[in-house]
Amino acid sequence: GVTRLLLTRIPFFKEIIVSSFSCDSCSWSNTEIQSAGRIQEQGVRYTLAITSRQDMNREVVKTDCASARIPELDFEIPAFSQKGALTTIEGIIDRAVAGLEQDQPTRRVTDEEVARKIDEFIGKLRQLKEVNSPFTFILDDPSGNSFVENPHAPQRDEALVVTHYRRSPQQSAMLGLEGEEVDAKPPDAAEDLRDEVLQFNTNCPECNAPASTNMKLVQIPHFKEVIIMATNCDSCGHRTNEVKSGGAIEPQGTRITLRITDPSDMTRDILKSETCSVEIPELEFELGMGALGGKFTTLEGLLKDIRDLVEKNPFTLGDSSTPSRTGKLQEFIGKLQDVKGKSQAHFIMDDPAGNSYLQNVYAPEEDPELSVQRYERTFEQNEELGLNDMKTEGYEPEAAPGR
Repeated sequence: GVTRLLLTRIPFFKEIIVSSFSCDSCSWSNTEIQSAGRIQEQGVRYTLAITSRQDMNREVVKTDCASARIPELDFEIPAFSQKGALTTIEGIIDRAVAGLEQDQPTRRVTDEEVARKIDEFIGKLRQLKEVNSPFTFILDDPSGNSFVENPHAPQRDEALVVTHYRRSPQQSAMLGLEGEEVDAKPPDAAEDLRDEVLQFNTNCPECNAPASTNMKLVQIPHFKEVIIMATNCDSCGHRTNEVKSGGAIEPQGTRITLRITDPSDMTRDILKSETCSVEIPELEFELGMGALGGKFTTLEGLLKDIRDLVEKNPFTLGDSSTPSRTGKLQEFIGKLQDVKGKSQAHFIMDDPAGNSYLQNVYAPEEDPELSVQRYERTFEQNEELGLNDMKTEGYEPEAAPGR
């Protein structure tokens, strides 16, 4: 046989490719259409109220992925069940009738009841062509390349409603626009951040050489999300880490008190924010907020950082210190070492922002050695956190009168 191709343009629509096949031996012929353009940004749905015989002659472009429905008969031609066609409303009904009649002789022999019901339905479809009563024709194409003629163009057609819509993930997958599975969960940017270590370039705070900082979002059980940032310099070997709270400032401050009774308490996780102060009453020791920065470590790790902070300060144990001060600090370091299991002490964390955390090893039950107290911040604490001048409601500037 011979196949002929024609590139043509439908007025008020777009270009299409019409292919026509004919066979001289058996006289069989067939026509198909394909869109000459790309898949559109949105899907399209045509809803036509058919009230007269003239409506049956409207031209229709139906692509492979378009579905056609007649709600009054609960009849639907699913997507990809027919090749694309350039036809009319009457032609679509005739094509559906021909498809239903194709296997009727076999059904009458094998299942007479089913064949009888299909004959009744075919009769209803043929009656539609007479338009004895109005009915609705709906053409839905996720690719946006189908078309129903408007004989009144460019004026509006009151009987035809054209609706453009955004494709669902299932429809996009059906068109081959998405490689992932249809049932897969939509991507979540927050989930991606939790599973990924972000890296950005910076300069080393010690030697100013180019270095990289790694950042990771971590969920602390029974608490909240925090951001851990670690910097490592390949030039001088300087390493530092810092912890930022991933949430907002809490409505109340938090005072956490732990009674250290066992060496196993040294393994408790600690999140110390930048606004948290640390106190050990038995040692008459207090570490103000801002010192050591934000840290996510263990209780033993924090005590080690406190010891390093004292030992590495040249004004405390260096050449500039006095013998009396050196003796007192050496005694303090010895007592701090004893806290790690030899002697009992209270470890107090006071955070006005409420963003610090000390692990409860009995969670979700209460810890007998751990107490968490919530309190209202003072004016001075709010001032230090910058909350007194912070306005989160009604900050929009009022419109000037007369404007």
